[in-house]
Amino acid sequence: MKNNFRSGCPIASTLDVVGDKWSLLIVRDMLLHHKMTFKEFSASDEQIAPSILSARLKLLTSYGLVTKQKLANNKKENIYILSDKMIELASLLVDISVWGTKHLKEFNQIDKIEGLDLDRSLIISTIKERYYSMIQRKIPTYKK
Repeated sequence: MKNNFRSGCPIASTLDVVGDKWSLLIVRDMLLHHKMTFKEFSASDEQIAPSILSARLKLLTSYGLVTKQKLANNKKENIYILSDKMIELASLLVDISVWGTKHLKEFNQIDKIEGLDLDRSLIISTIKERYYSMIQRKIPTYKK
């Protein structure tokens, strides 16, 4: 991928890749809701436009943060899988969820997420373990 970063700042560079309005929601859907297909992403409550979804998936794929492949039993439909680099964002998603629950509930009806009051490291490791287990069930040849 061509270097389209605003600066050498790691925060700015990260935001250049995942700081838009949609990318972290795609990661959320993959990591927490185990969505893998374009159709599944399109069905999210936030109603991402197909053109934006396509662009975000291409961007994430171009940086090696998401891989695109076919299932052995369905060669027509693409599936998307998070790379280990992107799975590391589980901690960021947990922190954003905790912050949003704490500070935005007076402005919006925030969905109660069970378990956010548990130990942070336990939540993060559970999210990662569940994602890897789901991938290994769906793609037996997958190696982390």
